Amino acid sequence: MRDEPNDSYRPETVLPPHLRPRVIAGARRGYHNTPLTAPGLGPGLQGDCLALLRDAVRRFADHHGTTHWWPYLTAPAATRLAPLYPDDPALHLEDDALIPLPGTGIDDYISSLPSQRRVGVRRERRDFASAALDVRRQVLADCFEDAGVLLAGHQQDHGHDRDGIDAMTGLLKRQATAMGSEARVVAAYEEHRMIGFCLYYHYGTTTWIRAVALDRRHPAPHLYFNLMYYLPIEDAYAHGTTALHAGMTTIEAKRRRGAQVSGMYAVVDRHPAAPSPRRG
Repeated sequence: MRDEPNDSYRPETVLPPHLRPRVIAGARRGYHNTPLTAPGLGPGLQGDCLALLRDAVRRFADHHGTTHWWPYLTAPAATRLAPLYPDDPALHLEDDALIPLPGTGIDDYISSLPSQRRVGVRRERRDFASAALDVRRQVLADCFEDAGVLLAGHQQDHGHDRDGIDAMTGLLKRQATAMGSEARVVAAYEEHRMIGFCLYYHYGTTTWIRAVALDRRHPAPHLYFNLMYYLPIEDAYAHGTTALHAGMTTIEAKRRRGAQVSGMYAVVDRHPAAPSPRRG
């Protein structure tokens, strides 16, 4: 990648001015990053593997006249990498929200909230139901064009001018093609018009929210909260997952809906690669 279209992965957007690495280590999408090592490695062998990985990335970055960084590391990942970058403390980038889903259904989730929040969630669900919208659960392949239009509007409302309809529709089409029936959507329709959707994935014990967007010209009571939380939670219980990953931003709203919050970090390497050993 010679140019990064996502501002949240551009060093000049999220890092202090004196840090300008150009090589990304690990994942460059999804705001979740951890070095991939085999399960069951002992601490010593794991540390050796991570050191080899760091050195390889350093050499690659040095070849391109720059340094590297690990964006959006989970707290455990940042802890694992910290000994390899003793002069470069981890930088806090964002907070991340995970909502536990106890019991076997959404009533159990609601019952786990403080009493005042239980009243609010039930009201938000009731008011949304009273709007009598057509709620559809479908695979992304069946609706990526409508969803792309809404996602482009959402992105441009948040200042991402490059994320137009063609770009967002293309992005969702690629996800639909790659992920097939795993790319799940819950959407609200007013007659034949999609007015909001949520794209999510069930993986392991967690349901992961990937994208949420609304048509703000067609408001409905508590549409966002139902698409972002309550409708995916219903599907999570049906699928058997035990947590909803709600991601970054609007953290206090997520706390009010039971989220556990943890930090996301960046580790930035400020050291050039060591010279390669000379071969005789």
